[in-house]
Amino acid sequence: MEPILQVEHLTKVFHSRGREPYTAVSDVSFSLYPGETLAVIGESGSGKTTVVNMITRLLDASEGTIILNGQDITRQKPKNMKEAYRNMQMVFQTPVESFNPRHTLGDGIAESLINHGMKKKEAMAEAVQLLAQCGLEAEFADRYPHEVSGGQCQRAAIARAIAIKPKLLILDEATSALDVTVQEEVLNLLTRLKSELHMSYLFICHDIALVQQFCDRVLVMYKGKIIEEGIPDEVIRHPREDYTRNLIDSVL
Repeated sequence: MEPILQVEHLTKVFHSRGREPYTAVSDVSFSLYPGETLAVIGESGSGKTTVVNMITRLLDASEGTIILNGQDITRQKPKNMKEAYRNMQMVFQTPVESFNPRHTLGDGIAESLINHGMKKKEAMAEAVQLLAQCGLEAEFADRYPHEVSGGQCQRAAIARAIAIKPKLLILDEATSALDVTVQEEVLNLLTRLKSELHMSYLFICHDIALVQQFCDRVLVMYKGKIIEEGIPDEVIRHPREDYTRNLIDSVL
C-alpha cells in the first residue's frame, strides 16, 4: 500500500541576522497510510507545528522531501498548490480565529467549494448538508463565528475541511481548546467521518492519553527530532526514552 503522505529527511533551519542559525526540525522522516490516524506529540517547541507548516507549504523546508498522494510538493509554488489542497486540508486549534469574522459559517464553508468551481447557490446548499453531516442544524449556516460555542465552531471548521473531500486531514491541536465533554463529541465525530469519507488523519497533539484513545500510531518529537514511535499502547507501557516517560507521567 502506497502512503498518502511521505516525509523524508525533513529539516528546517531558521536564519536571523546577527544570530546563530536555529534548527527547529532535524531529519524527520515518516509515512502516513490510507485510513490511518498518525499522531505527532511533543511539548511546545518540540518542532511538531513546524513540521505541519512545511507539509502544508506555509514554510519552505531547508532540506528533505514531502510526497502527498504520489506528488512531490516540497518546492511547489503557492499558486500551484490547488491540487495539493484538494487532497489535504487542516483543522486548527482555535476555530473562531480560522473563520472570517465578517462572514457567516455557511459562507466560510462554501468558499472552498466555490474556489473549486461550484456555483454559489449550490455551494451554500452543500454547506448546509456538510453542517448536518457534522451534527449542526441548517440555521448555523447563517450564524457568525462569534455567535456559536467553541465546540459548534469546531464542528463547522471540520465541515469546511471535508467540503472538497480531502484524502488527508491535518488536525493541529484541534481539540485542545475544548472542554472534556465537547472534546469527546468532536473525537467521535472525527472517528465517524474518517470511516464514511475514507480519510487519513495527521493528529498533532501534546496529550498522549488522548492519542492512546484516538490514534493508530504515534511519533514523539523532542528538540526537532523524532525520538520514539510505535503503537500508542506500547509507547505508553514501554517508553524507551526518558523524555517520553516524563511526558506520559505528566498526563497519566
